[in-house]
Amino acid sequence: MNRIKRILIANRGEIALRIIRTVKELGADAVAVYEKPDSEAYFLRFADQAILIGDGPRKDYLDIEKIIWAARNSGADAIHPGYGFLAENADFAEACERAGIIFIGPTPRAMRGLGDKVVAREMMEKAGIPFIPGTSNLSPGEKGVEEALAFGSKVGYPLMLKASSGGGGRGIRKVRNEAELKAQLPVARAEALSAFNDGNVYVEKYIESPRHVEVQILADSHGSTIHLGSRDCSIQRRHQKLLEIAPADLPADVIENIHQTAIRAAREAGYLNAGTVEFLVDSKTNNFWFMEVNTRLQVEHTVTEMLTGVDIVRQQILIAEGRRLEIPEERGQLIGRAIQVRINAEDPKNNFMPEGGKRVEVYQSPGGPGIRLDGIVYQGYNIPMDYDSLLVKLTVRGYQWEAVVQRLKRALNDFLIVGPKTTIPFYLAICDEPDFRRGVFDTSYLETHPEIFDYPEQEREIARLARLIAEIHARKHNPYAA
Repeated sequence: MNRIKRILIANRGEIALRIIRTVKELGADAVAVYEKPDSEAYFLRFADQAILIGDGPRKDYLDIEKIIWAARNSGADAIHPGYGFLAENADFAEACERAGIIFIGPTPRAMRGLGDKVVAREMMEKAGIPFIPGTSNLSPGEKGVEEALAFGSKVGYPLMLKASSGGGGRGIRKVRNEAELKAQLPVARAEALSAFNDGNVYVEKYIESPRHVEVQILADSHGSTIHLGSRDCSIQRRHQKLLEIAPADLPADVIENIHQTAIRAAREAGYLNAGTVEFLVDSKTNNFWFMEVNTRLQVEHTVTEMLTGVDIVRQQILIAEGRRLEIPEERGQLIGRAIQVRINAEDPKNNFMPEGGKRVEVYQSPGGPGIRLDGIVYQGYNIPMDYDSLLVKLTVRGYQWEAVVQRLKRALNDFLIVGPKTTIPFYLAICDEPDFRRGVFDTSYLETHPEIFDYPEQEREIARLARLIAEIHARKHNPYAA
């Protein structure tokens, strides 16, 4: 068993800060890396050491050699990849192994097998796990077109074109007929090549308006694999999750079947550390199909932590040290409900356009029972042009669905963010929408409820007052005084 003493976090922003906090609680040193645009970033203030890795933007966080150099230079004996960037890159995990640095995550073999969606599907088929009908990687050129058309004739339309190495909603296209399939296939190949450095794509049967349900998995090197319950991530925009709920509201026998299927899938893959097994669930019949395994920490892990009391990052580090899981089975039986929303500096009415370059003039956050905030925003924060627009993740919990929705609404109203437009009024509109209040939603929710985008733009009186106070503070006088 190797006690980890210094951990380099190969990431930035909110997730870097979240990992740093747990690293310090374990008595280890936290090393941050950053690009020049992040020189004044909030997360750097909390690290024991910060290392500049390049001019950026983004490319240096993706540079394996630079990250390994920074780890060696700092004396780090382990690297936590967070999510995004290199988190699901098997080459990065292998580079850590070669350098004698512990990679806090799954093995390169498991990452490589599960990272290719076609290979993962074949693995699950051998284990008898239900999965959505689909093809292998399509052949290059015209032969691949013929394979896709033959599959479409067999199972019917619509279909989903997917990048084999895809993730995070990238490399996915819905096609409704043969003409669209022919037109979109070369575009999908080019997108896969650009995003994932390979042009491999496959075709999958499209499931109409399913629910997207995932199961949090932890697995140690001593043969123990457990689940920490489910999450419903159905409310999405372009296959990107917007709002996450734990646990999924499904009949007890269905959810237990999904839990056990997730454990079986992780064991079949020889999985180690934290991961998420994802499923699509038929909203009418509750039949479910394996979709993929995310071989990393998820953005929405906070809703699981709120209900279980388990620090998933802490468990990741302990597993990487070679320790046994010692989490009681009942922790996976989630009591109550929790919801997470991502407060982004974006304009939902303008196709969620980022508000990069704007300044947060006033920031006031909510508090009270059952509320957790994970973020990097503060008064005076300049929203980056070069990185994502996430300000803070809000997670609320309670014991009954209606009370949790009311708590979410209260917390959203208690936010005061002056400067950029944010997703707060959009989430407030969802809180008031009747189907959501009844707990009825699936992956088509945004398309079938366009009225949630008709929220009022009016600025609250307190926000106008706060803006005036901030301006007076900045100018040292009242510009509106007579």
